[in-house]
Amino acid sequence: MKRLFIVTMTLLMATSTLMAQRSSDMERLRKLSTAWAAIEALYVDTVNADKLTEDAIRGMLEKLDPHSSYSDAKETKAMTEPLNGSFEGIGVQFNMADDTLLVIQPVTNGPSEKIGILAGDRIVAVADTAIAGVKMSKEEIMRRLRGPKGTVARLKVVRRGISDTLRFDVVRDKIPVYSIDATYMIRPGIGYIRVGSFSATTYHEFMESLERLRGQGMTDLVLDLQGNGGGYLQAAADMAGELLSQGDLIVYTEGRSVPRRDYRARAHGSFTKGRVVVLVDEYSASAAEIVTGAIQDQDRGQVVGRRTFGKGLVQRPIDLPDGSMIRLTIAHYFTPSGRCIQKPYEKGNQRSYAMDMVNRLKNGELTSQDSIHFADSLKFQTLKEHRTVYGGGGIMPDYFVPLDTTHYTRFHRELAAKGVIIQQTLRYVDSHRKQLKKLYPDFQEFKQQFQVPQELLDAVFQEGAQQKVTPRNDEESEKTLPVLSLQLKALIARDLWDMSEYYSIMNEDSKIVAKALELLTATP
Repeated sequence: MKRLFIVTMTLLMATSTLMAQRSSDMERLRKLSTAWAAIEALYVDTVNADKLTEDAIRGMLEKLDPHSSYSDAKETKAMTEPLNGSFEGIGVQFNMADDTLLVIQPVTNGPSEKIGILAGDRIVAVADTAIAGVKMSKEEIMRRLRGPKGTVARLKVVRRGISDTLRFDVVRDKIPVYSIDATYMIRPGIGYIRVGSFSATTYHEFMESLERLRGQGMTDLVLDLQGNGGGYLQAAADMAGELLSQGDLIVYTEGRSVPRRDYRARAHGSFTKGRVVVLVDEYSASAAEIVTGAIQDQDRGQVVGRRTFGKGLVQRPIDLPDGSMIRLTIAHYFTPSGRCIQKPYEKGNQRSYAMDMVNRLKNGELTSQDSIHFADSLKFQTLKEHRTVYGGGGIMPDYFVPLDTTHYTRFHRELAAKGVIIQQTLRYVDSHRKQLKKLYPDFQEFKQQFQVPQELLDAVFQEGAQQKVTPRNDEESEKTLPVLSLQLKALIARDLWDMSEYYSIMNEDSKIVAKALELLTATP
């Protein structure tokens, strides 16, 4: 009888608390509704009701954490499109050269390639509307080229060596968006895969890359996650699972209203024997940190680079009726050893959070490992070898490679910022494409033999001078030349082939990549 009384009283108290909570919630909603109605009905000037609603939502979210956010319908579409792995359009990689759309490469097997559009073509009009020489924004041009699958884009094209304007009716189709930037053999037996983001197609792309590299004799892997800002959690977990053994914990999530959920390798991974080195930097975040933390905590491989960003908050997308979206933080990410990936933050203080990277640079954390300090309370142990790793936000690499702030001279940085390097490369390739393809039908020949011609370097310096970008002295000029030449060579390779060839050249000058190769070429 006594037990029944206690249970009854407990239920009554719980019910009373729940009713009080619901009553309080209704009061808050009435308060918000009354304020909104009063503004719309009585405010001295006309108000935009839609904007007022959006501002109220943004205001609430801004007082929470740095990653809870609101996006309107247009922003939501732009944000989710790359993660979905495709969009609908004509299928060309392009850049703007002298206010004209210059085709860098048509997408392989895409609608433009199938109908005969070539690298080097200039698209000057879409549906009889000029897009060349009219100062039209890149975004507006993209809007005109994209459209629903099955619709027709009527293009006018200027092709070098042909006097007449060509006309193409391109039937728009689904165009894949790839999340893996590069796949190639960086050294005999060592494969290199650079993952730019984690989208719906990343896992399948990764498996294709692994298969291709194994077919070329890969036994060890460099997995490059530098600058990878994250994406889909499941894509990251699936990819990490291919490097781990069945049942290995990859990451777990937990929040106030969300129970713990473990993500484990669902089967024995397809690449569990070869050595793995993961490359990261201060812009590797979220899903990239999940993969990195799993590899480190499970003692599966080594991490090289700099401490990662520290984005360990899980957002749940909440779709709103008008196509807009709230991304609400509901949990934290934790690595297998129990480290919280999220770096500290002050609720509502977005500015302080945004300044974190600047503060890291000022404090010397990007240039000196000795400037990075961890409290003893943040010590954790890896799961197999029991090595010490640290929590407190982000993933600290096993091998720190400092940021070289002197690698790119001021002159080089300003040339890049003004678009001089890209524009001059486009012009050079446009003028010499046939000659280059004839001289270097194979990329390896190009990589070994091609030297950036003096005419291209002179064109860069002359265009820079016209835009008031000049070296301060001969020393700055001489220091700029080797790095600039390498970049120009890589950009030419990208325009003639693709991004794998670009990274194949640029990585030869990367200290982070060099450290990874040093580890993998050492005796196991």
